[in-house]
Amino acid sequence: MPEESALESSAGAQESIPGPDATVAPAGPGPEFRAAIEAIVYAAEDPVTVAQIASAVHGEKEAVRRALKELVASYAGDDRGIEIREVAGGFKFYTKPQHHDAVRRFIKSLQPPLRLSMPALETLSVIAYKQPVTLPEIQEIRGVQAAGVIKTLLERGMITTAGRKEALGRPILYRTTKEFLMRFGLGSVDDLPSLKEFEALARAALGEDGIVPEEPGEEAGSGEAAEPAEPMIGDGVGPE
Repeated sequence: MPEESALESSAGAQESIPGPDATVAPAGPGPEFRAAIEAIVYAAEDPVTVAQIASAVHGEKEAVRRALKELVASYAGDDRGIEIREVAGGFKFYTKPQHHDAVRRFIKSLQPPLRLSMPALETLSVIAYKQPVTLPEIQEIRGVQAAGVIKTLLERGMITTAGRKEALGRPILYRTTKEFLMRFGLGSVDDLPSLKEFEALARAALGEDGIVPEEPGEEAGSGEAAEPAEPMIGDGVGPE
């Protein structure tokens, strides 16, 4: 009967409407959602976590993870020069390894030449791989005085102070800076090659004329190196 059919249709429609306590599956990430996440990862100086992104875009963590997975895949092709990596519990943009030489040459062309002596380069490598590290620890590794070299590296902007170590005498801690990363064409300290390969990287980044004989007074002196007049707090890059 027509009346019964109408009632059945109405009942079916009511059954299809979820109640207030029903669980609704979240919608998949759309283009605008992915674009917002892409912008956040690009703007973040440090690896940004799923929780941080979810808070910023007012989205569910699972939806953020799906969007990140799609973004990672979209940058994976050989036609893209950058990629999104999951590092240190978060996500960050990096240049792809196959383009590091081109990026390094470009960055080098934008900046005035940097000249470092072999003692300075050796000390810089110790700081880069052991950071944050104190002067006594550097001298123990290298077996020579390094106060003069530390002063040179501070003046060149390759290192900066990173507070003081909770130890006897509270010695100053040192770490590399963003300038160091830029000079050597690195996205972060995670991109450092093996210690054995660092000299080749340095020669490629500085050029043969950038590695000079030991400068007067570099290995002279003892004790703590002087802190810079205006420490570049926040400009350094330590281990992620």
